[in-house]
Amino acid sequence: MAKKPESTARIADNKKAAYNYFFEERFEAGLVLEGWEVKSLREGKVQLTDGYVVIRDGELFIIGLQINPLGTASTHISPDKSRTRKLLMHKEEIKRLIGKVEQKGYTLVPLNLHWKAGKIKCDVALAKGKAEHDKRDTIKDREGKREVERAMKGRNR
Repeated sequence: MAKKPESTARIADNKKAAYNYFFEERFEAGLVLEGWEVKSLREGKVQLTDGYVVIRDGELFIIGLQINPLGTASTHISPDKSRTRKLLMHKEEIKRLIGKVEQKGYTLVPLNLHWKAGKIKCDVALAKGKAEHDKRDTIKDREGKREVERAMKGRNR
């Protein structure tokens, strides 16, 4: 029996992350969620831009991830839209991340949420913060690329 190709559909992106950080490594982590949260994620009721990852007692947790409850799916419970959620990774990966975060001044940043094989995954990056001049360079590069694309579009007409 042939394996089905894995589909990865994006749920949410952290667009501020690339502006504020340099990414060294990327990791994929599972996410511990409640039923109403999964239903809300299917509807796209999530905001990731203020989220960050912390390490407590050798485990990873995401803080600041806001999942807004659906009115129909969460009537019998009192949902907390910004509760701390646990991230699931292999123990060896977590130990390696702990070492880098504590010693070298790195931080863990959530990049996006996506579906993978019917499960919700979170891409986490080991990142270093950008200085203000690096952020200005990022804006300058982005605007330069945009101008080149406009010029190419105008020439092709």
